[in-house]
Amino acid sequence: MARLRERMAETGTDLVVVGPSSHMVWLAGLSPHGDERPVMLIVSQHHAGVLMPSLNADSSRQHTDLPFFPWTDGDGPNEALAALLKASGADKPGLRLALDETMRADFALLIIDALPGAKRTFLQDTVGYLRAHKDAQEYEALKASALINDGAMRAGFAAAKPGVSELEVAAVIRDYYKAHGAQPEFTLVCFGENGAFPHHHTGERRLAAGEAVLLDIGGRANGYPSDMTRVGFAGKAPQGFEEVHAVLERAVQAAIETAKPGVPAKLVDKAARDIITEAGYGDYFLHRTGHGLGIDVHEPPYITATSETILEEGHVFSIEPGIYLKDRFGIRLEEIVIVRGNRAEVLSELPRRAVGVPA
Repeated sequence: MARLRERMAETGTDLVVVGPSSHMVWLAGLSPHGDERPVMLIVSQHHAGVLMPSLNADSSRQHTDLPFFPWTDGDGPNEALAALLKASGADKPGLRLALDETMRADFALLIIDALPGAKRTFLQDTVGYLRAHKDAQEYEALKASALINDGAMRAGFAAAKPGVSELEVAAVIRDYYKAHGAQPEFTLVCFGENGAFPHHHTGERRLAAGEAVLLDIGGRANGYPSDMTRVGFAGKAPQGFEEVHAVLERAVQAAIETAKPGVPAKLVDKAARDIITEAGYGDYFLHRTGHGLGIDVHEPPYITATSETILEEGHVFSIEPGIYLKDRFGIRLEEIVIVRGNRAEVLSELPRRAVGVPA
């Protein structure tokens, strides 16, 4: 909260309004029951309080000492919200208000209607900015989660034998997470031509000898997720696989070497994209090079061709170039890195080499 108030002063923000979201979890350790009943945390320089349905107040009280402004279904939220805004000093002329971009639209409209003269923005310059700079404790949590993911990836490839289905491999990966104190976040298991779909839905497709395998998986441990993609093949690699893998390995290395403090994010994307384009596969790289990772699997900073974000100490993001050849296979190599010192440190300790599965 102290860091937020410093940032609010730096950005000229008078009021921050946060809905029941990962922003609220990060800022207050509070994850209230989410439904249509308005819930919001409002922060000013001298006050912070929570608009809270009375129905959920007792359970939420276990997680925070912040003052609640409760309201009942019979009375509605307007009076409680007015009291919270008054306590927050929201009657200031020319108020600069930062709204949670992830909150429900009807919650946001309550604030907009209550503060019609306020100048409005979203949280990217305040809470979002702070969340993008991971501290030492967050680094440790992300590193631990990444190491669990290394083991889950090994378990997935060990299960990927000819005849097995994508869903059966996904079940093995999910079981590994649970056995090692993590919760499954996502398990993209892609056999053969399904790897050419960047966001394939894991299904009944069964693996055959000579086909490619792509695993994009992540679990959550101690509140923080992991995310990694590796590839392999059953028996013999399909034609062109090794060439594409080598191109992507060079692209990953180039992006990692480029990602340093003071570098615009778009140059990291360019480093990977140039390698792929020069190799003749530019039209088959279908997405950005990366996304931030924190409490959310996708959060700032985003590593795109147009991003002007300047990389700074503590930024955590993926580097995941891919080449997708329709009706053949797709290859994506994904690392999560943190900007530390003068370089990008990879969190995983699992090699990126292709895994050969016995046919």
